[in-house]
Amino acid sequence: MSSQEMEVTTQGVSITPEAAEQIRNIRKENQIPETHGLRIGVQGAGCCGPSYVLAFDDKVEATDKIFESEGIPIYVDEEDLAGLTGTKLEYVDGPNGKGFRFDNPNQSKSCNCGDDSDAGKSCGCGDH
Repeated sequence: MSSQEMEVTTQGVSITPEAAEQIRNIRKENQIPETHGLRIGVQGAGCCGPSYVLAFDDKVEATDKIFESEGIPIYVDEEDLAGLTGTKLEYVDGPNGKGFRFDNPNQSKSCNCGDDSDAGKSCGCGDH
C-alpha cells in the first residue's frame, strides 16, 4: 500500500519548525529522497524513560498511522501510537548540547540518572 493510499491524520505526533528544518537538512546532506517519511517509534523503556526510534523510511506498513507536520510525513506503528500520541519532536541547541528531543506527555516520571537497572531494582540515584 502506498502512502498516497493511506489516510493521513493531523493529530498524533508533531514536529516543531526548528526540528523540521534540521530534518530537511539531514535529508539533503544524506541525499535521502523526498519519498521517504520519518519513522518515529518507541523501543523499550528503562530508568531514564523510553528509547525512541527516529529514522527515514521508504515503506509504509499496513499497521502504520501516518501524520504530517511541517510538511514532513511521519510514520508511527499503531503499537507505538498510544505511547506517542501528543508527542512533539523538537530540536534544541543550547549549553547542554544540540539534538532532537521528544516532548512526550505520556511519559511517566523518570529519574534521568542514566542507569537502566533491571525492573524492581533501584539504580542508586536515590530518586526512586
